[in-house]
Amino acid sequence: MSSAFTSRRLDDLRAPQLDEALSASSIIVQPLGAVEQHGPHLPFNTDLLVADRVAAGAVEAVGEQHDVWLLPPLAYTKSNEHAWSSGTIWLSASTLLAVLDDIGRCIANTPARKLVFLNGHGGNSALVAAANRELRLSHGLMTFLAHPSIPADQGGNSASGELGMGIHGGTDETSLMLHLAPELVDMSVATRNVPEQLAQNQHVRFGGSVAFGWLSNDFGSEGHIGDPLPANAELGKQLFDGAVQTLGEALGEIAAFELPMT
Repeated sequence: MSSAFTSRRLDDLRAPQLDEALSASSIIVQPLGAVEQHGPHLPFNTDLLVADRVAAGAVEAVGEQHDVWLLPPLAYTKSNEHAWSSGTIWLSASTLLAVLDDIGRCIANTPARKLVFLNGHGGNSALVAAANRELRLSHGLMTFLAHPSIPADQGGNSASGELGMGIHGGTDETSLMLHLAPELVDMSVATRNVPEQLAQNQHVRFGGSVAFGWLSNDFGSEGHIGDPLPANAELGKQLFDGAVQTLGEALGEIAAFELPMT
């Protein structure tokens, strides 16, 4: 990238700069957030803010080294597990697939050939994984799905006291927000809500071998699933720094990744 470019945000470029800034080795990062209820203690923009900040941190750290460019975050995604809550703004599965295809088609119209979705909302994961293959087939892009952290119901970790059930508004997510935007968090109304009866199952559970359809209010009227009470900003900083480092490492591997492999 020319030293004339002082930003790694793709939307900061002017149209004549695009072909100079991007090449076939460029990596485009699209953060995916959500605007959805997060229990009584966290704001609607939790997933949006985390995805955007982690993406920005990683691009700042390794963007020059690996030719990475950042797009503005997509705020509205597939959040219909929270559709019962006023204030949740969600797209249907078919709409989000169409939006992701439109984004991919537009990226394919640039010199860049690699598109990374940094997904901050676990409810999007299966759909984005499907979209990755569709974009590969339809537009010839190399496509990738990353997360600030792997959700607990998809094989990731949650705090020990949450019995593997801390998937929404629990210890880790609340800690991240206490680090990133403490003014938006109200710990005075935070409560523990861990479905302990589900945690006793071997198979039918979050992260188990048998998945099930669910809505967040299936586990209580407050809408969070986990235990925010042990959350703290120090843990949030550790989690944030780790997420930025992990994404930066992944972007290095993506930079070296090529398809087809022969």
